[in-house]
Amino acid sequence: MFKDILQFFVRAAKNPELRRKILITAGVLAVFRLAAHIPVSGVDRSSLQQLFSGSALLSLFDVFSGGTLANFSILALGLGPYINASIIMQLMTYVFPRLEELSKEGEMGQEKINQYTRVLTIPLSVFQAISIYILLQTQGIIPGLSFLPLLGLVVTMTAGTMLAIWFGELIEEYGVGSGVSFLILAGILARLPVILAQSGTGVIENIEQLLPTLLIVLISLIIVGLVVFVNEAVRQIPIRYARQNKGAIPGTSGSYLPLRVNQAGVIPIIFAVSLVLLPSLLSQFLTQVPNERIATLALRLAELFNPQSVVYNVFYFFLIVAFTYFYTALVFNPEKIAENLQKNGGFIPGIRPGGQTEKYLRYVLSRVTLAGAMFLGFIAILPSVLSTFVGVSNLVVGGTGLLIVVSVILEVTRKFESQMVMNKYDSVLR
Repeated sequence: MFKDILQFFVRAAKNPELRRKILITAGVLAVFRLAAHIPVSGVDRSSLQQLFSGSALLSLFDVFSGGTLANFSILALGLGPYINASIIMQLMTYVFPRLEELSKEGEMGQEKINQYTRVLTIPLSVFQAISIYILLQTQGIIPGLSFLPLLGLVVTMTAGTMLAIWFGELIEEYGVGSGVSFLILAGILARLPVILAQSGTGVIENIEQLLPTLLIVLISLIIVGLVVFVNEAVRQIPIRYARQNKGAIPGTSGSYLPLRVNQAGVIPIIFAVSLVLLPSLLSQFLTQVPNERIATLALRLAELFNPQSVVYNVFYFFLIVAFTYFYTALVFNPEKIAENLQKNGGFIPGIRPGGQTEKYLRYVLSRVTLAGAMFLGFIAILPSVLSTFVGVSNLVVGGTGLLIVVSVILEVTRKFESQMVMNKYDSVLR
């Protein structure tokens, strides 16, 4: 299996177009990781590392910042504000008719929405930068700053977020795969040696940790297999065409409409994490408020949204399910597909063209999406649930991280395959 994968990437590297995209992606990721180690001045990094190593919540937040928050670098906010802005803009397309019209105008309309998203990212970045400063200042990691130094810190962190967005868009346009997913992937892989070293040290110091560590390895292999299986699973809907090619056998002209079980990829996970972490971060900030009643409520909120708590996992699970349906509705439009099928003389056997076809597609899509959503939610909360039994906090990060790593690699592999097929057809036509 690994030999076949290696041979596939060797063939891809021999393709000039793919080789150029791989080199651009690798170059952008190298610059991103270099910038992730440029620290903001005035931060006690040793105390910061201790704070993150002792909190599964902050470690998870660091993963989805692209591995930049633990270093408190100029890219400390990562893509978090941009992800939140994307969620807000996509929700606003259902509220404001003008934005809904833009979303239906194809590539030009989408580019306009992307511009609005970037603009909205700026105030969100400012808000999150100030919030993180207050949080770390109350922990004694950052000293109290006057107005101008604080302004410089906020401007630096906001500019870092915009730089991370630019890196992601460079990968999206000139490289391979989704830019946001790739930058998060880089953060996960950068943390992998640290997690392995911590696990190895724990086993050496305490032999009783050997069994939990082996259990982690086994669970990781099972998760990888399940992710590959579900990502490749497709529900094929047969399509027939009234107009047949000359010489074709009657009743055999047609194809299939593939509906992927995991139509939304890893986007629901990324969206859900950006929201599920907000109550915990808010509670950590409010615990320092002088008002005793507010501080008590904040402590209660922190307990409820601890990564090992039932409330956190249930909330996280339903967020993933909701975002899976939401994002699938954005990328797959049954009404448009039914209309295109009718225009081209296509139909689903036993289903009337037009409205009946649209209704049938929605029916099948809702059930296929349910399976994909339940799978994503289950895999996301499984490590957190198991960590309460084996006592290894790395599982909280590892399960979600494995899901993203495997999904991104599969997405890149599919793009490589499609690019190689296109180049093969181009060479034949020439």
